[in-house]
Amino acid sequence: MKKSTIILLAVIALVAIWGVSGYNGLVTADESVKTAWSQVENQYQRRSDLIPNLVNTVKGYAAHESQTLEGVVAARAKATQVSVDAENLTSESLAAYMSAQDEVGSALGRLMMIREAYPDLKANQNFIELQAQLEGTENRIAVERNRFNEVARTFNTQIRKFPKSIIASLGGFEAKPYFEANEGAEVAPVVEF
Repeated sequence: MKKSTIILLAVIALVAIWGVSGYNGLVTADESVKTAWSQVENQYQRRSDLIPNLVNTVKGYAAHESQTLEGVVAARAKATQVSVDAENLTSESLAAYMSAQDEVGSALGRLMMIREAYPDLKANQNFIELQAQLEGTENRIAVERNRFNEVARTFNTQIRKFPKSIIASLGGFEAKPYFEANEGAEVAPVVEF
């Protein structure tokens, strides 16, 4: 074989190895995004699983607060019906998911305010434990959302950088959406007594 043919074959082999390596790196990053998303869903599921216990504990003390209790149950039911496929993670699907989860958070906030009107409820050990678990879960949700954003940022950076952007384009990799603050979150709430 001629020397030029050997050089050409070597260059083609190097480009092929680079292409396969780059593609595999993007697949790994994409799977990391899916794993991070599943962790976010796990924490939201944990919160959803705690809600019936919390509602039942409050029911015994605040029977006439049925509207608030029904609101929590309805928000939970709605949130469990909204799911996002990690394979098809879009800004729109993430926004719909977050909207449903925000309704749950708002309903839980109203439920927690009920405890102020019921001193016995505030002292109930089950309620205290459930409240602590719920607070811990909310913190876990925040941590997992942050991790998801970091993994999505890493992935999005990889698919935008040249020359991996070529591989990403050919492989059909698309940017992943981020969790963002709710509209109006930059304004501190006014608390009045």
